[in-house]
Amino acid sequence: MNQSFQYPIFGPEISCPHCRQQIAALTLTDSYLCHRHGAFEADPKTEELVHLQSGRHWRSWEHEWYRQHIHPDGIRFEIHEALDNLYRSGNQVTKIIIAHRYQDLITCYLERNTNDLKSFKLYNIPVEFSPESSDEERWEVINFDFETEPGVPQRYPYFRLFE
Repeated sequence: MNQSFQYPIFGPEISCPHCRQQIAALTLTDSYLCHRHGAFEADPKTEELVHLQSGRHWRSWEHEWYRQHIHPDGIRFEIHEALDNLYRSGNQVTKIIIAHRYQDLITCYLERNTNDLKSFKLYNIPVEFSPESSDEERWEVINFDFETEPGVPQRYPYFRLFE
């Protein structure tokens, strides 16, 4: 019997999307088991990893797991957390680029310039969406990216979580 048929689509071991510890596959199943976070099921059709307790979906890009959001607060919180980490490490974010697949989900939660209704901001930072017809496969998996420039580390960034 071919060894690859004994394991789920991501192989015999993956990193847990929550704690990033290596977790083993359960042989002859489509599941992985994290001792801290429980079971994850690999869906070979969608190439997603589903956390069975919460129903959260994850996809992998370049060996990193990206949560696939279905609620605007989830992606806003993830962006806020990443911004906070960048500011603490001394980077100044000049633009947030959000995957086009989230445009309908999050647009109504973005700030708009009264002079230009197509100009969006989140936490007072300009927002753009990835091109809809992008040839980059990464935008089918990743949720957002930033344009940054070096800055002075800030202890408390000027934005608030849910303005």
